[in-house]
Amino acid sequence: MTNIAIGYAGIAALLALIALRVPIGMSLIGVSFVGIWSIVGPRAAFGALGTIPWNFTATWQMSSVPMFLLMGFLCFHAGLTKGLFNAARLWMSRLPGGVAIASVFGAAGFAAVTGSSVACAAAMGRIAIPEMMRNRYDAAFATGTLAAAGTLGALIPPSILFILYGIIAQVPVGQLFMAGVGAGLLTAAGYVTVIIIRAKLNPALAPPLTEKPTAAERLAALGETWPVTVLMAGVLGGLFFGIFTPTEAGGAGAAFSLIIALVRRSISWRGFYNSLVETMQTSAALFIIAIGANMLTRFMAISGAGNDLAAFINALGADPAVLMIGITIVYLLLGMFLEPIGAMLLTLPILLPVLKSANIDLLWFGVILAKYLEIGMITPPIGLNVFVIKSVVGDLVSTGRIFYGITWFLVADLVVITLLIVFPEIILWLPSMMR
Repeated sequence: MTNIAIGYAGIAALLALIALRVPIGMSLIGVSFVGIWSIVGPRAAFGALGTIPWNFTATWQMSSVPMFLLMGFLCFHAGLTKGLFNAARLWMSRLPGGVAIASVFGAAGFAAVTGSSVACAAAMGRIAIPEMMRNRYDAAFATGTLAAAGTLGALIPPSILFILYGIIAQVPVGQLFMAGVGAGLLTAAGYVTVIIIRAKLNPALAPPLTEKPTAAERLAALGETWPVTVLMAGVLGGLFFGIFTPTEAGGAGAAFSLIIALVRRSISWRGFYNSLVETMQTSAALFIIAIGANMLTRFMAISGAGNDLAAFINALGADPAVLMIGITIVYLLLGMFLEPIGAMLLTLPILLPVLKSANIDLLWFGVILAKYLEIGMITPPIGLNVFVIKSVVGDLVSTGRIFYGITWFLVADLVVITLLIVFPEIILWLPSMMR
């Protein structure tokens, strides 16, 4: 068997293991280890197993992953984001579907202090869904809104997806963060548009609020948002103006969130301990998958399968538009069955040579990729955000009803994706100001 054939056999074996529900990190490491052994022998395989984990993880860039995770968990356990939803609710009360719109804005704000869409959906779901139910919102509409709004967590910086993508694709993480802002805001605008249209067409989905907040109450509510406002200004402002690097931003954000929590006296020792434990658990899981993806990259390079696939696509004469259509289909299908980070790290070692040979801007593609993966978070049958919201509401709403509730938001996502592909300036304008 030739080296390239071994490479393709490894890809097939990897897909089979994942289909058998073997953890994706272990699948990546196992297939890569056996593949390298088959091509260059056991010494090289054990050498890769011994050196790649250290070389990949012992970098300053990877150190930002646990720091941004810690920032998000501290904000969650300290309740720093509760004021966001309340302020948005009071200011949006006169709009059709005002509480649902407030949920989207609250999720966008929470996304700026956490890099996870699951965390975003869980945190905002606990706050917003009871409020929508109290105001007699349709259950599918309310839960679908929160499941979709949670996807903003991986688009609006900081984003764990962007950090891992930047390291593997060798794209500046700071520029990826800024590139995600345009896509995140456009997505939020798309969701708000869906809410307004549906609430206008069918007021029973979102009955108008009876309360009429005064100007004083609205201004007072704005004052409750200062913790997240200060944190966002500190982290994103420092990144944009070059005060610190993305790596330093993670540490600064974690420090800022802890200081704010202490000033407000809103975090207990138990909350602090839980933040540390959850950070370590999540970081360990992410690092294992990332190490496996890095080993797969080495295996693909040694076997030549990645370059062979790129040469095959070039020989077909596929232009970038045709290539992007194919990639779109692949990721929308993968999103139905795999969680985002696993899907990204599984495919990047294979796709990067193809993208480079087609001269596709890897900064732009990183944001498009994140958007594809986040669509997968609300796509049946394995839409993780849907199951997160299901865990929040319990038996009050069925899983099927939640999936039904996200249907119109999926339509909005497809429109957003189309706009991002047709008008790449939406993604590239803000990072161009940093170059």
